[in-house]
Amino acid sequence: MQPLEELLVWDKKDPSWSQYRIKEKIFTQMKKIGKYSFGIGDRFAHQGSAQLRALLKAQNGGIEVTPVWNKSNREHMYVHSKPADTRAEADQAVKELAYKGDYCVDADHINLSNVEGFVATSDFFTIDVASKIGIAASAEAVDAFVASCAAYTGELKIPAIAHPFHVDETLLKTIAGKFLTAIDEAGKIYRFIAENKKSGDFVTEISMDEVETPQSPVELFFILKMIANQGIPAQTIAPKFTGRFNKGVDYVGDVAMFAKEFEEDILVIDYAVKEFQMMDNLKLSVHSGSDKFSIYPEIQRIITKYDKGIHVKTAGTTWLEEVIGLAVSGGEALKAAKSIYAQALSRQEELCAPYADVIDIHADQLPTAEAVAEWSSEKFANTLRHIPGHPDYNPNLRQLIHVGYKIASEMGTYYTDLLKANKAVIGQCVEENLYDRHLKRLFTL
Repeated sequence: MQPLEELLVWDKKDPSWSQYRIKEKIFTQMKKIGKYSFGIGDRFAHQGSAQLRALLKAQNGGIEVTPVWNKSNREHMYVHSKPADTRAEADQAVKELAYKGDYCVDADHINLSNVEGFVATSDFFTIDVASKIGIAASAEAVDAFVASCAAYTGELKIPAIAHPFHVDETLLKTIAGKFLTAIDEAGKIYRFIAENKKSGDFVTEISMDEVETPQSPVELFFILKMIANQGIPAQTIAPKFTGRFNKGVDYVGDVAMFAKEFEEDILVIDYAVKEFQMMDNLKLSVHSGSDKFSIYPEIQRIITKYDKGIHVKTAGTTWLEEVIGLAVSGGEALKAAKSIYAQALSRQEELCAPYADVIDIHADQLPTAEAVAEWSSEKFANTLRHIPGHPDYNPNLRQLIHVGYKIASEMGTYYTDLLKANKAVIGQCVEENLYDRHLKRLFTL
């Protein structure tokens, strides 16, 4: 296998090689993610086997879903872990269950400031450029991009989309002004990974979901052109969709509008892959996708209609199921679950600040710590467990605990010892949640 960094500079060494040929060479070396994949993050690295058991159930039902253990730099900082710990958890689960399929370890939401620490142990990189959206590119860069899009001005027709998109210079300049800097940053991050990874044995995702304004399908088309221009072999892309994708709770928004946008995005990707010679397995990634029960039927319908893949991140629900499992276990474990809530309530502003774009908590609907202290195991679990329509379910409490894992980390071995002591109950909660509430809904198992 030719070193990847050599492929990345062939255009400078030998101008007779076209950019497409360079990309084609790179593409043949890339690790390819499966058609269906799930991001199964785990804050404390104790539930790898339970997560994998859920995916094996789906496999036994005829649906192969590639596990992707993901953990962000922020999560590592909060719980004082390292990327190597995520790799160890994944490898151990695979060994324990004698799993023979592909799997990945994701450096989740990385950027240039923190990617270096993930290179050695990760083989999936979620390149997050949301913070760069809206930063103006140079006038020369904008003009060059607009000129490169001349063939797409006028009425842009995407196969199977009923209406054409009107594209003019003004629109192209607006799109370039908004996204060109972000994708240029993605190119820098990708090349850093490629040059330090020394091989193409990894998956690249581009993430721009944690922003207020969704990217429209026509914007996505030109974003994909920017990605192709950078030579990034993206296999998944996580745009911001219409509606709110709050952490750990159901979708908030117009389901019909989401479905229309999601379907058009899939068709745009299909066209862009051919038009820009991108990776042929490029697929949509739904971040904060866990627990979006109301849109799961639409996602399932659309990916089935067009025979397309999907990547769904379900990371936070594992941590929530740990807390539910502790509550169900009773005794000291229930006491710990109540303490996590009480401390989260008193530190709400601090815990919520980093997640402001992806949570929506109504403080007046949060129970007092005193009230929760009197709850039974059943009451606590039913209030936290995501079963829409259950009379005890409280999405505000669920979101607050979702961002409260820092508190469990501060408990140190007291918390992790409880995870070990109650492993069977917690593992059952994790497995049941991932399979029954997510995999079964998305793939009609």
